[in-house]
Amino acid sequence: MIAALIITFREVLEAALIIGVVLAATRGIPKARYWVAVGILGGVTGAVIVAQFAGAISDSVSGFGQEIFNASVLLLAVLMLAWHNVWMSTHGKQMAAEMRNVGDEVRAGGRPLYALAIVVGLAVMREGSEIVLFLYGLAAADGGLTNAVTGGAAGLAIGIVVGAALYFGLLRIPSRYLFQVTAWLIAFLAAGMAAQAMVFLSAADLVKLGPQLWDSSSLLSQNNIPGQILHTLIGYVDRPRALQGVAYLGTLALIFGAMHFMSRRHRHTTTAASARH
Repeated sequence: MIAALIITFREVLEAALIIGVVLAATRGIPKARYWVAVGILGGVTGAVIVAQFAGAISDSVSGFGQEIFNASVLLLAVLMLAWHNVWMSTHGKQMAAEMRNVGDEVRAGGRPLYALAIVVGLAVMREGSEIVLFLYGLAAADGGLTNAVTGGAAGLAIGIVVGAALYFGLLRIPSRYLFQVTAWLIAFLAAGMAAQAMVFLSAADLVKLGPQLWDSSSLLSQNNIPGQILHTLIGYVDRPRALQGVAYLGTLALIFGAMHFMSRRHRHTTTAASARH
């Protein structure tokens, strides 16, 4: 539930900030808010359609290769979470600038009003589709969809409230700090998912988990509340096996390494472009 809340909150907050940028750039334009609302509705509709397809696929493989399916969903979610963190670390500001430019062009008459619905709709559908996939991944890891949906609903509500507070200036916390914290949390969530995927693949006799690395159940059991919270937040396992450890550490190294590399590359490109001008 906590993992679903964090991921959904992050995605909803991104969509809310995009919508806020567009609304701020088109403030005072007649019918601008109407077209933004149309875009939000279209994006939500698109995400619901994606959810229907995901549900149909899940039902079609129920009882047949379920472990392989669960592992595939988890690994796909890990890849998307990794890509999401890496991409947002370098393109977040650029995306907001592009949304602002669209609003400015609409204000200046260079673009029709329905362009607002298109850009907002695509943003909402993208974030919503990612939420759907992540919730299915969490349901596969935790063995049930109820907690994932409950956490997702809570993350949705909190994301909307925080996004609105940022838009109206009621919350003075810079959004970059919120994204930095959630980026770290999402990286550990992805690592935990990767480790859990190895368990499913082992159940399907596709891999061997290897020897047990340690047993910390006497100090902090995975079955009590603190252990469950740590398992959700950082993928804590009280009796991990070797392949789980490799998957966990490898995922963290991949995500943070790629984020560091892309950030350095982005800074170098920006510095070079400034020097030419």
